[in-house]
Amino acid sequence: MRKLASIVLFLTILSHSFGQSKNSPLQISHLTGDFYVYKTFHDYKGTLISANALYLVTSKGVVLFDAPWDEKQFQPLLDSIKAKHHKEVVMHFATHSHEDRAGGLGFYREKGIKTYTIKLTDEILKKENKKRAQFVIPNDTTFTVGQHTFEVYYPGKGHAQDNIVVWFAKEKVLYGGCFIKSADAKDLGYLGDADVKDWEKSIKKVQAKFKNPKYIITGHDDWKDLGSLNHTLKLVQKYNTAKTSGQK
Repeated sequence: MRKLASIVLFLTILSHSFGQSKNSPLQISHLTGDFYVYKTFHDYKGTLISANALYLVTSKGVVLFDAPWDEKQFQPLLDSIKAKHHKEVVMHFATHSHEDRAGGLGFYREKGIKTYTIKLTDEILKKENKKRAQFVIPNDTTFTVGQHTFEVYYPGKGHAQDNIVVWFAKEKVLYGGCFIKSADAKDLGYLGDADVKDWEKSIKKVQAKFKNPKYIITGHDDWKDLGSLNHTLKLVQKYNTAKTSGQK
C-alpha cells in the first residue's frame, strides 16, 4: 500500500512537471542546454500577473535564480526539479528585494539551500524586516558551479535600487529579471522603488558589457523577443523625456 502511494505521488509530480497546461500555476519551459525558465502567477490588485525566473542544472546540483511569486509554488518547484532532473537545488540567488524575486529566501534557506543577495538587497530586506539571504556577495561576482560559470552583475539603479542581472558567457544567456521589460510592455510598470533617470545609464552598461546575447529573460510576460532590452531602453528614454518636458 505504501509502495502504491509512493508511485501515485511520483506520477502526480511527474504530471505536474511534464503535463503542464496554460492554466498551471507553475510552468517550466526548456530554454537551451541546461537552462530552464519557469513561470508563476500572482494576483496584483485584482489582475493575475506572470513572473519569469530561471534555473540551471549543473553536475553539482541546480541553481535557482529568483523564487516563485506564488509562495504556494515554493515546494512544488523543488519537487518538479527533483522529478525532472533527479537533482537537488543547492543555490538560490535573488536579483532584488521585491517579493517576486526575494520572497523565497526564508523558505529556501530553511531547506538548507545556500541563498545569495548583494549587500544593497540585504540592507533593504533588513530595513523592511524581511527574510534575508545566508550569503551577501559583492556587486560583481563570478561563480563556477559544476560545468557552468556565470557572472552576477550590478549595473546601477533601475527598476529597483538594487537590481542585478546574471550573464552566462558561454551560452550568451542574459537573465535580466525585472530590470528588463518584456518587448510587449506598454510602460515601465511599477516604479515605486525605481530610479528611471539612472535606469537609462544602467541599461547602456549592460549593453556594453554583455554583447550579442542569444537569449534574454525578462522579469514578466513574454521573454522570447530579443528586442526586450532595447525596448526597455526606449520606454525609459520616453519616460525621462516626458518628465523633463513636464518640468519646463
